[in-house]
Amino acid sequence: MPCYQLDDELWFPPLEAAEDYGLLAVGGDLSPERLLLAYSLGIFPWYNPGEPILWWSPDPRCVLFPAKLHISRSMHRFMRKHSYRISFNENLPGVIYWCRRLRAGLDGSGTWITPEMQKAYTRLYELGFAHSVECWDGEQLVGGLYGICLGRCFFGESMFSRSNNASKVVLIHLLEYLHHHGFELLDCQQTNDHLVSMGAQEISRQEFLQYLQKAAVPPYGPLVSHF
Repeated sequence: MPCYQLDDELWFPPLEAAEDYGLLAVGGDLSPERLLLAYSLGIFPWYNPGEPILWWSPDPRCVLFPAKLHISRSMHRFMRKHSYRISFNENLPGVIYWCRRLRAGLDGSGTWITPEMQKAYTRLYELGFAHSVECWDGEQLVGGLYGICLGRCFFGESMFSRSNNASKVVLIHLLEYLHHHGFELLDCQQTNDHLVSMGAQEISRQEFLQYLQKAAVPPYGPLVSHF
């Protein structure tokens, strides 16, 4: 299938036009309006430094249902013994910084979190749509994650850990929060062993879109964050 080239107009092609591996479109920008439209349609940006912006809608999609969170016995023991402090929306710029730094490598090219991406998600944070969860060991930020919230769906973007199990701790706290507040799912985008060990599963793109509708994600609900 052809890959669509975006222009200055605010639009995306139909999801069924995506390549088998999930690539849907190229170009456009990282304006708040385009990013929010993308997430509301089940699309996200992901590209490397020096590339044009690439927009993706994978099929299948990796998700975590808050009610199906799996916490191992060893993780339960770890959380009882360690006194990490967890915060919400206390330092999103710091979380993005560490997500980028720990993936960038010596030349800074090993991450999709470009300076433009940092700026774009910080702007969404200022607008109330991007959110973070932080893990602190004393005054040190040792773990965290960030993502976008629309309706009752949290779209995870990235996480980091600078201390043992810190990323798992923030993910557990986020999922417990989402479950308590009636969220439908946490979008993980891509599958990995770390997420599967905590209960993540793959669903079809069509199922994913149905959950977005159930979660009142625009265009099925108002453009608001319930986080």
